[in-house]
Amino acid sequence: MVRFYIRVSGRVQGVGFRWFTCAAAARLDLTGWVRNREDGDVEMEVQGDEGPVEEFVQAVSRGPRYAIVEDMERHPLIPEPGERSFHERGSLW
Repeated sequence: MVRFYIRVSGRVQGVGFRWFTCAAAARLDLTGWVRNREDGDVEMEVQGDEGPVEEFVQAVSRGPRYAIVEDMERHPLIPEPGERSFHERGSLW
């Protein structure tokens, strides 16, 4: 089990990015959350088995059809046992 914080910048708000990440996480049976940041970035935490998490990271690095991902940072975190879903969190503003 691995967990990562991911922050994506570029044209990532207003293009269905949060929906895209939720759908990818559901397809890969991952848990965590995603939200918009006031600065225009999207941030998330994702948790699951290493292979599916890496597949998720690759999908997020491309984003949905109208997104333009300019940069993505990723940092490992300590897994949170008992987490059961991947969901949208309220925005930071």
